[in-house]
Amino acid sequence: MRILYKILSDAEWRAAAARGAFEGSAVDLKDGFIHLSTARQMRETAARHFAGQDRLVLVGFREEDLANLRWEPSRGGDLFPHVYGAIDTALAISHDPLPLEDGVHRFPEGAA
Repeated sequence: MRILYKILSDAEWRAAAARGAFEGSAVDLKDGFIHLSTARQMRETAARHFAGQDRLVLVGFREEDLANLRWEPSRGGDLFPHVYGAIDTALAISHDPLPLEDGVHRFPEGAA
């Protein structure tokens, strides 16, 4: 079982949970799909796209639970998981704060 991760603001996740579906952050809506990362990719994603941002969460999903999942090339040709369509928030298997410590995001134990 592979876990895929979404980094987003706590406010975005709370609003999505209240609706029952995550339809994407601003960049996801612009690009037409929801950007996810593997455990190996998530730290670089945080450093590149969320540097200095606080009040973030790391939400984990089982790969096999995600409908409309495609693996597509991105940074340096690496394949990234993209979901085309909304994600049911009930599919989340983890939801952890991603605090800043000395300017670097501290990932939860257990997240690879």
